[in-house]
Amino acid sequence: MTTTAAPLTRQPPGPRGHLLMGILPDVRRDILGCLRDLHRQYGDVVRYRLGPLRSHLVAHPDGVKHVLQDHVRNYTKDHLSYRMARWITGDGLLTSTGDFWLRQRRLAQPAFHRQRIVGMAAGMVRRTEGMLQRWDTAAANGTPVGVNGEMMRLTLAVVGEALFGTSVEAQAAQVGEAFTELSQQIAERFRTFRMLPPVLPTRYDRAFRNARATLMGTVQGIIAARRQRGEDLGDLLSMLMLARDEDTGEGMTDEQLGSEVMTMLLAGHETTATSLSWAWGLLSKHPEVEARLHAELDAVLGGRAPTAEDVPRLGYTKQVVEETMRLYPAGVIFSRTVKEDDVIGGFHIPKGSAVDVSPYVTQRHPDFWEEPEAFRPERFAPEAAAKRHRFAYFPFSGGPRQCIGNSFAMMETQLVLATVAQRYRLREAPGFTLEPDSHLTLRPRGALPMYLERRS
Repeated sequence: MTTTAAPLTRQPPGPRGHLLMGILPDVRRDILGCLRDLHRQYGDVVRYRLGPLRSHLVAHPDGVKHVLQDHVRNYTKDHLSYRMARWITGDGLLTSTGDFWLRQRRLAQPAFHRQRIVGMAAGMVRRTEGMLQRWDTAAANGTPVGVNGEMMRLTLAVVGEALFGTSVEAQAAQVGEAFTELSQQIAERFRTFRMLPPVLPTRYDRAFRNARATLMGTVQGIIAARRQRGEDLGDLLSMLMLARDEDTGEGMTDEQLGSEVMTMLLAGHETTATSLSWAWGLLSKHPEVEARLHAELDAVLGGRAPTAEDVPRLGYTKQVVEETMRLYPAGVIFSRTVKEDDVIGGFHIPKGSAVDVSPYVTQRHPDFWEEPEAFRPERFAPEAAAKRHRFAYFPFSGGPRQCIGNSFAMMETQLVLATVAQRYRLREAPGFTLEPDSHLTLRPRGALPMYLERRS
């Protein structure tokens, strides 16, 4: 596949869809199946309508690179999906654009410097060991744990301590319920093109407003506590609060701080928790992968707690994480709006339309992934990964808008996996089903109940 800047009149193929709704009925029924079918039937560039919105699925890694990196200025986040996300986070790093986004990114970047992330490792392991103390009781009683909820609670505690220097564990249940409500509603509102903000006096809109108020209460509490202490803890919140505009000398308002804290609080725990939940489910169904993981942990750690220095030595553990995120990336689709006419793969992409790139689709592209539905962590062995197209795998997006916390998330996921898997095997309990449930992120459906089997 090749990309060129020369305008052509050739239109991409695609389904006719419903006269008014386009392919929205198919998206509502099964968004993952719909995306797979579009790629299989029409190829690497597909044209379709989502209600009134003209969109294009770009599946080939060359096209993904074109959108996310090479011509990133032509593909903006001024898209309906991000406008809706702003109803939750405000104008934070995830949703902001242009010079404002660049300024905020530069302010936040030092908090994610490699050495700072390394310094967070001990806290990640300590929080995981605290969770395991609770699990010991469940294991002794033979009662299952709900893995989805447990991973959400753990990663929320980690991000609160590491990035904001505070404990939010007491609010974990409220935060989790609130974000689930908002995540479900945003997905539903987009698929039904319910574009009016949640301002109506209906039960549905009130539930949205109440959930966001719960999250904002937590965020405002974090900011107020730090302002009262007046300390520079060297974490992300301190950096944001102490930052000053080079031209005006002004710091961030509480509203700007709230948007950034909300963004990091949600993005920093939801995506990692989702990846960990999928990993436990996949390991339970692939005992040969689990056995190899245990062998590596036993050889490298010998029963002791992992540290940041161990992470580079836990190569297979990392491969398990990467293969999990290949099959079930937290972000199913990244959408952009086209500023000017362009060409991708020989097809005309008109100004004002939208482009969708999907890790879920591209990371199953049969030209780049043999047996794409199989769970095979060895795909990410260094020699195999080096031969692969850079944009055949992009669970954290790519280019300048790549997730700022990708290294944080990778280290946390490896350390949690290593800490837990040394002590327990997780086995399916009654009611366990490993199937996707697409919200804002691609979670496993339900509570994911699992028994804890102590490793000798």
